[in-house]
Amino acid sequence: AREQAQLRAGVVEEDTEEWQKDSHFAGLERVGGVDLSYIKGDDTGACASLVVLSYPALEVLYEDCRMVAVSAQYVAGFLAFREVPFLVEAVRRLQQEEPKLTPQVLLVDGNGLLHPRGFGVACHLGVLTDLPCIGVAKNLLQADGLVRDELHREQIRSLQREGDTFPLTGTSGRVLGMVSCGDYNNSSKPLYISVGHRVCLETAVRLVKSCCRYRIPEPIRQ
Repeated sequence: AREQAQLRAGVVEEDTEEWQKDSHFAGLERVGGVDLSYIKGDDTGACASLVVLSYPALEVLYEDCRMVAVSAQYVAGFLAFREVPFLVEAVRRLQQEEPKLTPQVLLVDGNGLLHPRGFGVACHLGVLTDLPCIGVAKNLLQADGLVRDELHREQIRSLQREGDTFPLTGTSGRVLGMVSCGDYNNSSKPLYISVGHRVCLETAVRLVKSCCRYRIPEPIRQ
């Protein structure tokens, strides 16, 4: 928890790049996606993946998928300590082998500020690589009083008609993320988008939406 708090101090919750300030993201050419997927029934064998796509065409430029042995125990709220070292390794390999393909932003299968201590895997990876990062989760992580109760489900149902977003405001009054329901591929299941590092929430939501052909944004889907 102490290490997490020290790293948390390095998170930048605002846009730092010129392309982020442009309504069409002019200047953005490479978007990365990262994920660590486990073998069914085995919580130590996993595949660490990094994919880089062109933007806005979303064509694959680079992929790195490696089987890894996860040794750190899973502790709720500290998932990043299990997973991030492998994702950092993948980013470092890319920066050494194909530096021209280094992504200008990473979409992370997981949460950023939407986390009990405001430091999910997307923040952790962002601070360690110093790349802009966005957390994109498929399920609501319960933090700061946020719960998937009937009110939450009703808000999601109302979105499906509008194809819009609503903020996730914790009991502290802080906005931790945004729920986005797209009409892509007729999916009514929401995405939970949160700031990881060097991006503001509004920009994060716009970028994720622009990367969706289906429910899951293309960099993470690939």
